[in-house]
Amino acid sequence: MLKSYNVANIRCEGCANTIKKALSEHFGNSVEVDLSVMPRKVTVEIKGDTDEELFISTLRKLGYPLIDDEISSIEGAVMKGKSFVSCAVGKFNPKKEKQ
Repeated sequence: MLKSYNVANIRCEGCANTIKKALSEHFGNSVEVDLSVMPRKVTVEIKGDTDEELFISTLRKLGYPLIDDEISSIEGAVMKGKSFVSCAVGKFNPKKEKQ
């Protein structure tokens, strides 16, 4: 089932590249990041609870929690820092388009 999630800390194409690259190993090319809306939406093919847990935990490790996640202010600050680094990595290592 294709599901969309509102995700925090996504600012640009660098963030989107990092998210797509990190999730592509498990979810393939089904990952889409919509940068045209606020809050940003990430859409992915979820086949069960295990997929959803992996999706959410991977985003959190990168510093991109779901908008609805209850996190402390300290944890929120840490995730913003992680997302800043993830964003920079995504800008320097853009996903190469298949031709």
